[in-house]
Amino acid sequence: MIDNAVAKLIAYAEKTGLTLPEDRVWATNALLEVLQLPAFDAPAYEGPIDLPGVLDELTDDAYARGVTSENSIVYRDLFDTSLMGRLTPPPREVTARFRALYAQSPQKATDWFYQFSQNTNYIRRDRIARDMQWKTGTDYGTLDITINLSKPEKDPKAIAAAREMPQSGYPKCQLCAENEGYAGRVDHPARQNHRIIPLTIDGSPWFLQYSPYVYYNEHCIVLNSRHVPMQIDRACFRKLTDFVTQFPHYFVGSNADLPIVGGSILSHDHFQGGHYQFAMERAPIETRVPFAGFDDVTAGIVRWPMSVIRLRAADRERLIELADRILKAWRGYTDEGARIYAQTGGVPHSTITPIARRRGDDYELDLVLRNNLTTEEHPLGLYHPHAEKHHIKKENIGLIEVMGLAVLPARLKDELESVAAGLIEGADLTADESTASHAAWAQEIARRIPLSEANVRDVLRQEVGKVFAAVLEDAGVFARTDEGQAAFLRFIETVR
Repeated sequence: MIDNAVAKLIAYAEKTGLTLPEDRVWATNALLEVLQLPAFDAPAYEGPIDLPGVLDELTDDAYARGVTSENSIVYRDLFDTSLMGRLTPPPREVTARFRALYAQSPQKATDWFYQFSQNTNYIRRDRIARDMQWKTGTDYGTLDITINLSKPEKDPKAIAAAREMPQSGYPKCQLCAENEGYAGRVDHPARQNHRIIPLTIDGSPWFLQYSPYVYYNEHCIVLNSRHVPMQIDRACFRKLTDFVTQFPHYFVGSNADLPIVGGSILSHDHFQGGHYQFAMERAPIETRVPFAGFDDVTAGIVRWPMSVIRLRAADRERLIELADRILKAWRGYTDEGARIYAQTGGVPHSTITPIARRRGDDYELDLVLRNNLTTEEHPLGLYHPHAEKHHIKKENIGLIEVMGLAVLPARLKDELESVAAGLIEGADLTADESTASHAAWAQEIARRIPLSEANVRDVLRQEVGKVFAAVLEDAGVFARTDEGQAAFLRFIETVR
């Protein structure tokens, strides 16, 4: 009986604190409006509640009664989000609760807001649980590998419907503040259950939210209140360090501001952060480097596949000053012998991916040098995953991956399973479309490692992790060789 499903959803909202018992009649009627039901008759529910199951039941019923016209994932998401939106407190209440908890401690505030964002189903826990995740030991430490299965793909009908819709400039993008409470369209996700926390960062209005597709613990997004392009500059370093001043238990970083190496929505200024320690953070400084006039700043090259300068100081203004000098030097730096070009044909190539964190009372900045030069041999980018690794990773290397967490495409789930089966059966991997791109790689693994039904899948996962480490080496502008590291030092000597 559908009334029982409504009662379960009301009970869930009260159990998680989205509504209070005195809201029960109001909340019930709000749900009935969305469900287009004229009446309700069910006792208050007591017992365990499977939220995805309840939402599926209500969405199935709505489709069966003609309330919704389509039953694909896009339309189902639009509908069940409208249900949860009716149970989500208004922004003023969410902000007030966050600020009250922040007055006790920043971590109490973020702990609550992260749980809240899951309770509203904005972060769909059941989908996140589908992601394949494992760790791989490498020469650079233990890397995190994930195959992203939680982000729904649009169905053909939704794509066709979106094509016929008039183009809308509202919200301008999926990061804009105007997404809060937005009903969504077939070409834009519903966000009635989405809430953002106002912040002041370096004197300007920003917002804090969590990513709906969390790749790591408390994966947050810090977004500019204005729809302005991303830009790595001195002001960016100020904002990053201001954020970790306010939230010292979080790291925060920015994708680079150029295509290919940007790996993100370049049209809207934003950062990503969270409460997680990546492999890059654990990586040590392997070569100390001095910067004249900055004896109070510890600096060095990090032992990492990409080219990283780490700065650490108690005075964040000193850190910002040195970071800005490094950025300006890098943007204008050319070393033809090392295949580094600041620009070609007037098009700039060099920028930085910065990451900020606290180390006790100190501030720490990792500056990852990036360059988006393309060549005839590497048309997608010289410092980009090279072609022989595209069977595993072809997409841009963004902030999250720079730090040591691979976000791999969903296709790999089935492809790796097919490769595993083919290796055990002795099949011709080149003859199957799903395994052909992996054939040379898989055969090389089979020559090195005795494979069996018991170990083949684990071996393939570990080898995928090693490919990811090599992908990061591809993205490093200074090679992990004596010659490459000498070139790295030549650049550092130019910083004034």
